[in-house]
Amino acid sequence: MSKFNIMETTVAKVQAAYLDGTLTCRELCEDYIARIKAYDHEGPAINSIICVNPKALEEADAFDAYVKEHHALCGPLHGIPVMLKDNFNTTDMPTTAGSIALEGWVPDKDAFVTKKLREAGALILAKTNLHEFAIWGETISSVMGQSVNPYDPTRTPGGSSGGSAAAVAAEECFAALGSDTGGSIRQPASYCGVVGMKPTYGTVSRYGLIAYGSSLDQIGPLTKDVTDCATVLEAITSHDPKDST
Repeated sequence: MSKFNIMETTVAKVQAAYLDGTLTCRELCEDYIARIKAYDHEGPAINSIICVNPKALEEADAFDAYVKEHHALCGPLHGIPVMLKDNFNTTDMPTTAGSIALEGWVPDKDAFVTKKLREAGALILAKTNLHEFAIWGETISSVMGQSVNPYDPTRTPGGSSGGSAAAVAAEECFAALGSDTGGSIRQPASYCGVVGMKPTYGTVSRYGLIAYGSSLDQIGPLTKDVTDCATVLEAITSHDPKDST
């Protein structure tokens, strides 16, 4: 476990600690994995995480090796643990959309936003719970059950991106991505007291998203900090010919 205080920290502070040697990506990931065990799976049992990346620490070591060799960062999100709502395709973890109908399915291609996060240097730490197939304003799925609000486990974190908002609010990661059709980023951000943004339609490619309503769906970040929200949004925003909008 690191001596670095992960509570209410920012991307900039963590990356400065990477560069001055007071924190490693492995230590940070170990801290977050410990919080997931203590608060998501046990304790208040927030139940926001469907799957933790089994290679997270191995990937963290690679980021640490890069800093040691180059004395620099590989991208704007170098070594930053990020989570994805589990309706974004990932080639190294299952993508369930919260449904037992897709349990165990591993896509053969990453979603566009997954690819962009990796290119920016982010570490995909986990996949988060969502309302099944992202169709309602709570977060209850047949693959995971019900997520709860970290501030009051008797209440909902909202939905359908409630798992992402709850994970960020519980300090289990810096940022998570959600999808928003009619409020599915904005409502959970409000309920969980985090920053959430639904970008202008067409700003972020939906390629590799298991969609709910393609004429309205948009992908956006949930973070604890407005600057971090902007950093993540910039990383995932780019033209994509595979999304006609």
